[in-house]
Amino acid sequence: MTTTGNQSIQAIKVSVRTLVEFILRSGDLTSGFAGGSRALEGIKAHKRVQKDQPEEYRQEVSLSFRREADGLVLEISGRADGIITGRDGVTVDEIKSTARELGEIREEDNPLYWAQAKCYAYIYAAQNSLEIIRVQLTYSHIETREILQFRQEFTFEQLKLFFEDLSDRYLAWARTLEAHQSQRNKTSRSLDFPYSSYRKGQRELAVAVYKTILGGRKLFAQAPTGTGKTLAALFPAVKALGEGQIEKIFYLTAKTVTQEVAVQGLAKLKDRGLVLKSLCLTAKDKICFTPGAGCNGDECEYAAGHFDRVNQALEAIFPLQEFSRQAIEACARQHRVCPFELSLDLALWADCIICDYNYVFDPRVSLKRFFSETGGSYCFLADEAHNLPERAREMFSACLDKGSVLEMKRLVQSDNPSLSKALQGVNNCFIDLRKRCEAQGADSLVQPDFPPDLLTPLWRVVQKTDEWLVRNQSAPYREKLLELYFAITWFLRVTDLYDKRYVTYIEKKGADLSLKLFCIDPSHLLRQALLQGRAAVYFSATLTPLDYFFTTLGGDPDDYRIKAGSPFPRENLMVMVADRIQTTFKAREFTYDGVTGLIAALTGQKQGNYLVYFPSYQYMNEIAARFAAQYPSVRTILQEAGMPESEREQYLAQFVPDQSETLIGFAVMGGIFGEGIDLTGERLSGTIIVGVGLPQVCLEREIIRSYYQSQNSQGFDYAYTYPGMNKVMQAAGRVIRTDTDKGVVLLVDERFQRGIYRTLLPEWWKPVARVGGASEVVSRAREFWRRE
Repeated sequence: MTTTGNQSIQAIKVSVRTLVEFILRSGDLTSGFAGGSRALEGIKAHKRVQKDQPEEYRQEVSLSFRREADGLVLEISGRADGIITGRDGVTVDEIKSTARELGEIREEDNPLYWAQAKCYAYIYAAQNSLEIIRVQLTYSHIETREILQFRQEFTFEQLKLFFEDLSDRYLAWARTLEAHQSQRNKTSRSLDFPYSSYRKGQRELAVAVYKTILGGRKLFAQAPTGTGKTLAALFPAVKALGEGQIEKIFYLTAKTVTQEVAVQGLAKLKDRGLVLKSLCLTAKDKICFTPGAGCNGDECEYAAGHFDRVNQALEAIFPLQEFSRQAIEACARQHRVCPFELSLDLALWADCIICDYNYVFDPRVSLKRFFSETGGSYCFLADEAHNLPERAREMFSACLDKGSVLEMKRLVQSDNPSLSKALQGVNNCFIDLRKRCEAQGADSLVQPDFPPDLLTPLWRVVQKTDEWLVRNQSAPYREKLLELYFAITWFLRVTDLYDKRYVTYIEKKGADLSLKLFCIDPSHLLRQALLQGRAAVYFSATLTPLDYFFTTLGGDPDDYRIKAGSPFPRENLMVMVADRIQTTFKAREFTYDGVTGLIAALTGQKQGNYLVYFPSYQYMNEIAARFAAQYPSVRTILQEAGMPESEREQYLAQFVPDQSETLIGFAVMGGIFGEGIDLTGERLSGTIIVGVGLPQVCLEREIIRSYYQSQNSQGFDYAYTYPGMNKVMQAAGRVIRTDTDKGVVLLVDERFQRGIYRTLLPEWWKPVARVGGASEVVSRAREFWRRE
């Protein structure tokens, strides 16, 4: 819910669905299977039912209504599934899909469905001066496609009393929100930038963000570390929020650690007088009080009666300006409600939501309360945007494994023979696919279309699983079944997204077989997701080259681009390239001694902390072992695969200033220590980056290469060069974090002196010093540190 307008009359926007659910919800939180598959709810059934309707049936009718009361205006909007205009009058149709037997559904079931439809009916009747109007609930069975309909007739006065009661009860809460938003707008308009001056490039970036929001466009911004990107994005967005240009800010990140940067940025603005409610969304599995338990009243005390108490919890926490994880957990425990569901409700009242990319872009977990209907005047600020192309490919792709299907068939065989039979149907399709691979003597096949014969067996599994899930039975295989169920429903959903930007590949993995609907080019789907808002800003320190990200992230011809310069003194950073070592996979075994010597040469010139990055764990471990054997007096630590958060923190905690000895941390490019960590001042003296970071050659990379080669003749660069060099630049970016930092970067690979790689190096690194070997590294490093 948001407010717009001048100070005399405040307009409060709310969707019909939110209005109904907020006022009328009650009872337990449930897993959501009582009404069929949530992942497919309203997609297949709506399209099928609407397609079969006569000409007088209008689909997806947008409706809105303004209700004034005591200086407030409530703007209520939504979309009716259908409006039927016939000789006998007008009927508002609300469509719901279900896996329940239609004979089990009673007319009085699902009062929220009726309430939502009655709101649409009232709005339509008011706008068309109707004295009588009918409301129809249409249930469509997922498997049988049978239809069950209930119809009720209402007078305009009946609907008016119902609607006004709902809106009056909502307005009581809305007045509290309006008071906050009035104060927010006032403090935003008078807000000054939190520092006495802008850093180099920061003001230009802030102006570009503001113009982008006003123009309702997208901005692609590269701004080096230290530019102050976070505040340069947040400050103009907050100003636009206070002016009513936008109604909510979404600050999107790829990693949890970056969310804290946004929290700190907002804290600086709040210290200057800004009144603003911010929410940092935590993933469900991290914030859950009863991990492993089902989301229902029988298994979780916080789910039992959740909706009876959640509004009281919201009222208690609302006075806070920051809805932090700690505050949400404390409030949820006090009121015995689900902390994750409480945080989702708070998203409705927050001015700025800090969250992972998934909550906006991934259809499986996106915030449906904002993006399932008409969207809104939202601003999306996407930090670390260099990560988004790869993340988006995974978001919009779907994969199934033969092994998972066969295992589940065996687990349910005795308890649920009908589900076991349905799973065997899917397994038979996998067997046919494997035979195709074997017939061609290949371990993989790539084709432009997905196998259509697989869809009916998959739908059968969904239907049989739904039938079992709605009975809420416990079983040792329940979690594995749920995992497979969601994988199948997502696979079916992706078939609706599938177009020329996808391919299907089949890959043999020993005795197993995987089938993947692979989204090569996510630009169209990212662009579609952003249509749910007003403006978007993609920014990163390594959005290089801009043309590549403009293409892969869905830039339009009239969108904006900006490339800010570094604010730091050039003399604070020395960049060297050791271009006599070749680190390609086949040549690595001949580089061990040379790389070890370069590490010793650079780190031996100044006592301090260093990070050495490698393209793989195997290469890193080999060099680290040799270095430790040759230089046993130097303290070294190694990144390990799958390090838990506690071990990551211990690793970074060892990078302290004023070390009594030199510390060398060995790490992997593109990993947890390759970006998003802040080792300022004496916590880091330099980095050594071994290799150009190219992804390993694999089937997916080759598919990407082939696709973009046909699109723009830059296949290898799009698949390998650009993603690899982004890892390099992110790793190098750990060295200089503030305007007082000073450090060295040593790039080790002969390819860094080649044309394409040389042009990708940031301008503020240049001139880059070429060094032939360890002796030249020693002399250059000594000279650099002597100038301290």
